[in-house]
Amino acid sequence: QIWAVPGPVTACFYRREQALVIVHDVNELTEKLFPIVEAMQKHFSAGSGTYYSDSIFFLSVAMHRIMPKEITRIIQVDLDLKYKTNIRDLFDEFDNFPEGAVIGIAREMQPVYRHTFWQYRRENPQTKVGEPPPDGLPGFNSGVLLLNLEAMRQSKLYNQLLEPTMVQKLTEKYHFKGHLGDQDFFTMVGMEHPELFHVLDCTWNRQLCTWWRDHGYSDVFDQYFQCEGEVKIYHGNCNTAIPED
Repeated sequence: QIWAVPGPVTACFYRREQALVIVHDVNELTEKLFPIVEAMQKHFSAGSGTYYSDSIFFLSVAMHRIMPKEITRIIQVDLDLKYKTNIRDLFDEFDNFPEGAVIGIAREMQPVYRHTFWQYRRENPQTKVGEPPPDGLPGFNSGVLLLNLEAMRQSKLYNQLLEPTMVQKLTEKYHFKGHLGDQDFFTMVGMEHPELFHVLDCTWNRQLCTWWRDHGYSDVFDQYFQCEGEVKIYHGNCNTAIPED
């Protein structure tokens, strides 16, 4: 079981049983990733040179392809988090994965995908795509990820979805053009194959960004943003201040 933290220069992997920290060069990881995720970048980034355009922002998508086989589970987290509980407790969520699930991830808490899927939603007015919880499909936020690498390696369906032809097929079906890297890929795949995902409670990734409330979605924003329960991890996404203790 590994805790992975991708950063701008290095990626650190923490093996909790051995209290061992291994630092990996991001350039080397990017070189391994590029052939796998090259086809995705044009669909899930805003263009060359933009923040999410680098291959490293697709690390989670193909982690099972580049990590040693003896590593079977990884938790990957963003850096803009504040932990209110022991991170070890999050590992217990692996035990809650339903059969066939390969990734644990929380829902997106802004109507960003209500916006991104606008054309598909217009053509399919009864769809749950982009709708808020609990009955809708608001998409995912990749700030906290549980990657069952062994399940990812064994899943024929998941690996088929990494193929460029499948990525192209789904982006065309959903008229999808995103800009958030791996999060966009997981969101799009989740619309088609929700069985691949174990949905984490919002308290494990309590996002704080309110950008979309002030940019055209104030009428529905609270339906996405609400989160009941004791927060375990705060996520200060889009440079939002995290509450002090």
